[in-house]
Amino acid sequence: MHNITISLQEHMLAASRKYAKQHHLSLNALIRQLLEKTVLTSSKNQWMDECFQLMSKSKANSKGKKWKREDLYDV
Repeated sequence: MHNITISLQEHMLAASRKYAKQHHLSLNALIRQLLEKTVLTSSKNQWMDECFQLMSKSKANSKGKKWKREDLYDV
């Protein structure tokens, strides 16, 4: 794992440490979690957006067929 250095204003550092302590985390763990949620969630949303764009471009047509949950289990 690599190390990074960040600069924070004193009040932000104090508030961050307090928040991390309240949530039983180290400041390192808190920053790591926030980065993972931000970066990885963004990537997942991008993937999902691309899937919906492809579905919209598809020429597939259900011709009005309605599906029921039970139909999924018919084999």
